Amino acid sequence: MAEIVLNVEVRERTGTGGARDARRNGLVPGVLYGGDTAPVSIAVKENEFRKALYTGKLLGHLVTLKYGKETQPVIAKDVQFHPVTDTPFHFDLMRVDEKGSVKINVPVHFKNQDICPGLKKGGSLEIVRHEVELNCPANAIPEELVVDLATKEMGDTIRIGEIALPKGVTPTITDRDFVLATLKVSSAAMSEAAEEAAEGASEADED
Repeated sequence: MAEIVLNVEVRERTGTGGARDARRNGLVPGVLYGGDTAPVSIAVKENEFRKALYTGKLLGHLVTLKYGKETQPVIAKDVQFHPVTDTPFHFDLMRVDEKGSVKINVPVHFKNQDICPGLKKGGSLEIVRHEVELNCPANAIPEELVVDLATKEMGDTIRIGEIALPKGVTPTITDRDFVLATLKVSSAAMSEAAEEAAEGASEADED
């Protein structure tokens, strides 16, 4: 089972009014959905929800939902925050089969930008996808996809096929080797190259 346990209460009152009541009582309102069962309005104590959220292992991970003595595996699919106070405002949990598979968006991170040859020469990283939807075992969801830029040159295109995915994990897009990012020649680098070419031509004329 998952590391994080969310102790939930079932909300008797639903809708905007019910959510507002939950927040007044120090709870974060949410919805549990998925599977063959109807959605259920739930809530978690705000301090417990914050504690789980700030571990970094809540959103997009397998979590144990506990209601009384009953437990079930779920995945936290979305957390909304108050636009002014930035406090947790609402959350969505999806029922899953712990031994089954799920579709989930996983973030893409780019490492070694500081030593990337293409960037050091004045290129720019144009990110096409900040996250990728994957089919994953529910109990083995990768936290991130990592792209290593240590050897990338200007003009290189980085595709999903270059990423070593964990066993049992596949992209939901299967008909093409789609692009994650490209290393483009920046306008500054183009101007510098043009200036160097012009200087070279001028020196050749003088000779």
